[in-house]
Amino acid sequence: MKNKSKKNKKKVYVGLSADILHKGHINILKKANKFGDVTVGLLTDKAIASYKKLPHLNYRQRELVLKNIRYVKNVIPQDTRSYRNNLIKIKPDFVVHEDNKWKEGIQKDIRLEIKKLLKKWSGKLIEIKSAKITNEKELERNEFRIASSPQERVSKLKRLMDSKKIVRILESHNALTGLIIETLKIKRKKTFDEFDGIWSSSLADSVTRGKPDNQSVDLSTRISSLNEALETTTKPVVFDADNGGRDEQLPYTVKNLERLGISAIVMEDKVGSKKNSLFKNQVGVKQQSIEGFANKIRLAVKAKKSQNFMVIARIESFILEKKITDALKRAEAYSKAGVDAILIHSKSKTPNEIFDFAKKFRNSKYYKPLVCVPSTYSNTHENELIKHGFKIVIYANQLLRSAFPAMLKTAKKILIDKKSSSAEKNISGINEILNLIK
Repeated sequence: MKNKSKKNKKKVYVGLSADILHKGHINILKKANKFGDVTVGLLTDKAIASYKKLPHLNYRQRELVLKNIRYVKNVIPQDTRSYRNNLIKIKPDFVVHEDNKWKEGIQKDIRLEIKKLLKKWSGKLIEIKSAKITNEKELERNEFRIASSPQERVSKLKRLMDSKKIVRILESHNALTGLIIETLKIKRKKTFDEFDGIWSSSLADSVTRGKPDNQSVDLSTRISSLNEALETTTKPVVFDADNGGRDEQLPYTVKNLERLGISAIVMEDKVGSKKNSLFKNQVGVKQQSIEGFANKIRLAVKAKKSQNFMVIARIESFILEKKITDALKRAEAYSKAGVDAILIHSKSKTPNEIFDFAKKFRNSKYYKPLVCVPSTYSNTHENELIKHGFKIVIYANQLLRSAFPAMLKTAKKILIDKKSSSAEKNISGINEILNLIK
């Protein structure tokens, strides 16, 4: 009788993200367990990133927690937002879900699809009342502590690259712009858009201090400022290290950045006195020898402790008007030296030369993910970048450039009118800014 009862036990399916486990998750699983053996379809990073923010914990971490909950029989990956593939495979008798989180909005179509599929084998959708979370603020604080910890933050960039078609990075030059990147979301019918990470720009760090972009601002000053943004955000940070500095100092720079929770260092292959790459006049600017820069890469790779910390090589061949053969030769050498990605830089008004590079480099056995900075070819859509194999796009200076004319206009208006009321209609209310700060 016991074996027969076990054989006839109903199959229950519960789809979960289960980032930070809380009372609501336990409530669902406990109630689902009353209907039969519970299989949790645990959404992968890729599935979650398709419609909301990447979870703080990776798939394996979330899986481990769920497997140790007594109401759960099995845990399997759910690779898409849709339940279709797993439901067809398992044919559960019941699918259990909270009643108030998917009848409208992004999840509405998923709910309708589940009901339609269940009808094919007389399954049933059970919607249970959500458990009231009484300590939501404490839950938010716990999530922030986990997400902003250096170890978790370092790993996020690689996780995003594995989960999204393209990773969108935006320049931040202080904690306030960091908060904009952290909180801004654009909701669409079935998805949402956000910036995935922060670009710590040497140009922005210099200009905001009234200094030229020639490494006048030392590393310790830049890191001190960056710390303020790290304290209030959770997103990965990509650090613009110019040419990486002196070889003997580079390992300490890498260790320092990694300890703070920075996800990647970008180094350009130029030597000598710095001149911004977007200047038309590059007279006197020199690229480092291929072997010299490859050695610098090896020093950086050797210094890092985590495999998740990325070393990205920025190739300046097109900036210095060299041929594509030079850029490709450098890309292969830097790849052999151990870089995690290649940033192919260009000041052309069109993306043609970087797309040509991408096409040829893709055929190399030393191919690595590609990064671009579309400051001059700004009319290029992200879909085109994806089509040509770019994995990271860095919007490197737009917040700084938008802040300057806005502040100048406001200052002029006050000076002309000798009062501030006429400028008020074009600026945000103070509460709008204060509400960014939790």
